[in-house]
Amino acid sequence: MEPEIKIYDNAAGVTKAFAKHMAQWIEESKNPLFHIALSGGNTPKLLFRYLADNYKNSIEWSKVHFWWGDERMVPPDDDESNYKMTNELLLSQIDIPEGNIHRIRGEEDPPTESVRYGDEIESLVPDKETWPAFDLIILGMGDDGHTASIFPNQMELLHSLDVCEVATHPSSGQKRITLTGKVLNSAKKTAFLVTGENKAKRLQEIFSGPNKGRLLPAFHIHPAGELFWFVDQAAAGKLEKE
Repeated sequence: MEPEIKIYDNAAGVTKAFAKHMAQWIEESKNPLFHIALSGGNTPKLLFRYLADNYKNSIEWSKVHFWWGDERMVPPDDDESNYKMTNELLLSQIDIPEGNIHRIRGEEDPPTESVRYGDEIESLVPDKETWPAFDLIILGMGDDGHTASIFPNQMELLHSLDVCEVATHPSSGQKRITLTGKVLNSAKKTAFLVTGENKAKRLQEIFSGPNKGRLLPAFHIHPAGELFWFVDQAAAGKLEKE
């Protein structure tokens, strides 16, 4: 299925539009549970704050299970923790059972936690064929074209036969845990949230053809279900010149 590109004036517009879609997808789902894998980054910060302010009582949070597409291997109270950011802005603001929150334990040994988290996903997220199929995966894209914590120098993680892998940030050497490509490509719905002029060149490369795009992890996300790109005008600037 071809990706659907949705362009909005700015990051606030992206946030508002995606929140509306997310609420609708949760409401329309016929399954008793709705599994979402979350992203870190600046745009999700806006999203989580917006959801807490505008959807606190209108989404059936008790059916939503939150997971993370990737996490830095730091304690949950560390400022670099994706879990900490999500908890402060959204999870602590809504009425959701504690058992619905499935964090990556960044304080643990990375290889051990990678296996544990993968096992937890496999035990709770329904399969599509042989891979866990999240109802929704939210992704960002770095200005190097990475997504989740799959970086351009670790493309093999796109083809891993494990649910989760340990990744290494190419500059800092920081260890992370990430969902692998086969899980990312098994989702029912996948939404990239991409904002800012610094993403424009990579977005152009992804959509202008395979020569440069194939070198970028985000290029290889073609899920079995629906794929949406929610982008602002700044990020889409070079697309419009094609």
